[in-house]
Amino acid sequence: MAIGEFRLRIGYSKCGRARFLSHLEVMRALERSARRAQLAYAVTKGFSPHMKVAFGPALPVGTAGDREYFDIWLTAYSPASDVMSDLIAATPADLAPTAAQYVGGKEPSLSAAIAVAEYRVEMDQSEVDEEQFRTALDAVVASGELTVEQKKKTKVYDLTKSLSKEPSVKVDEGKVIVEMAVRMGPDGAMRPDALIRTALQRAHIAGATVLVTRTDVFIEEGDVLRRPL
Repeated sequence: MAIGEFRLRIGYSKCGRARFLSHLEVMRALERSARRAQLAYAVTKGFSPHMKVAFGPALPVGTAGDREYFDIWLTAYSPASDVMSDLIAATPADLAPTAAQYVGGKEPSLSAAIAVAEYRVEMDQSEVDEEQFRTALDAVVASGELTVEQKKKTKVYDLTKSLSKEPSVKVDEGKVIVEMAVRMGPDGAMRPDALIRTALQRAHIAGATVLVTRTDVFIEEGDVLRRPL
């Protein structure tokens, strides 16, 4: 971090219609919000200077996020609460900032530091037989592997490494809900909907609507997990 710069970490949510934005579109929307809020943001050096900002791991199109983060470098100090107020006024509600805190310049980047993500997957109970689905999901997890066809490529995930803990299944208010924790790494992470859809196929359940929300992300420090903020 350059002398005279202040690294501010912003927490935000991605919900509603914004869940259908790509990661690049989210980045551009939040950068525009920073400009509308008239933040004293730093710019990068080189032939193509741009706002000095860094985002956490990408969310796939269609996946919502309760606790997402980005870092922005400022050239002038302003209380985090004041920056929050300005950003909230300048940001669409579906990408609303939820928290802000200054972090040290030596703090690892969000994309490198975040090691575990928690997800909630919701399906309508009228479309999914809970017991049938639970049995199929248990069988997929017990197999230890998940094969995914993506962009004409085949990728095999080792579920003993990809899953931080075994998924849990419950029924609540007419929804079949799966909660799981997925490990993240330099080669990317397993998409929860891929695991869920494989289980649905095994259970011979077709046409179920699957809604995915990343509910939390964590930085791993030894045996301890902590939130970025």
